[in-house]
Parts: sequence; C-alpha cells; structure tokens
Amino acid sequence: MGSATWHNRFHNLNRNYRRNWRFRMNKPLRILVIADTHNKLPAKVLELAQSADEVWHLGDVCEKWIVDELRTAGPPLTLVHGNCDNNRAWPLVCKLTRNGIRFRLQHISPPPMAARDCDVLLHGHTHVPRDETIDGVRFLNPGCVTRPNRGAPPGVAWLEVYGNGEVRWHLKLLR
Repeated sequence: MGSATWHNRFHNLNRNYRRNWRFRMNKPLRILVIADTHNKLPAKVLELAQSADEVWHLGDVCEKWIVDELRTAGPPLTLVHGNCDNNRAWPLVCKLTRNGIRFRLQHISPPPMAARDCDVLLHGHTHVPRDETIDGVRFLNPGCVTRPNRGAPPGVAWLEVYGNGEVRWHLKLLR
C-alpha cells in the first residue's frame, strides 16, 4: 500500500475522530429545533443557535433573510420546505441519522403509518408543541417561534442525541 493511501486513511480517520468527539465523550449532540418563523426571528433564537451543534428548521421560514441570519449564527443549518415557503429548492422531507438514530424532518406531519422509516419524526405546521410516540415512532414539534396556536407560548426546542441512542427533548419558551 502506497504512502498516499496510508495518509488518506489516517486523514479520514482523524477527521471522523474530530467530528465525533461528543460521541466519544458521551456528551449529547445538541440541536436547536425551530419551526414556523413566518418572517420573524427573535434575537433570543439567534442567541440560542450560537450554542447549538446544529440548527434544524421545520419549515415556514418564508423569507431567505431568516436562513442567512441563522447561518451567520455558526452551526450547520438543515431546513425543510413549509406550506408558506416559496423556495422550491428546499426539500419537503429530510432524512438524517445522528448517533444511530434515524430522524425525518418535514413541515406537515404524515399519518403515523407513513412514518415507519424513522425513529423520530420532527414537524411543524400546527404551531403547537408535541412529544408523542405512536407505533414506536416519536413525533416531535417545537411549536411556533412567532405565532403559537391553542394557547401555547412561543418557543423552540432542544434535541439532545446521546451516543448510546438516548434522545432528550426540551421545550424552551421565548417569553
């Protein structure tokens, strides 16, 4: 095996080691989950985003400046298209795996029978927080950043994913 091949293997191993340091230390991957910003982005959300490992937006961003602001906060941003979004380049569904847990992000929640391809389904649209397990799939909704529904306060959520497969969900009120 040539020296270039050994170098590439070492480099890739080192890169994966650095990327997964939280897994090695049994510290959670902390993901800020937001939905339904509808052209409004409170400063508190940007402040929270700066301490996240990732930010997931579950649709109804509406204007691109929101995406630009979230990206300047620092952590990687993943988003999906909502029913009020005009940017057709954003995906309707995004499937991700973190520490062995299969996540599915989309704006409008599908019927429980259609969500069997994931362990955790995150959605927005209703503007109401949700943490419910149906047929082994956990359905999570952080509520709404700006226009909550059914008496729910404005909020976001922290998703913590541990290396042992544990998933913790914490709602964070914005008031």
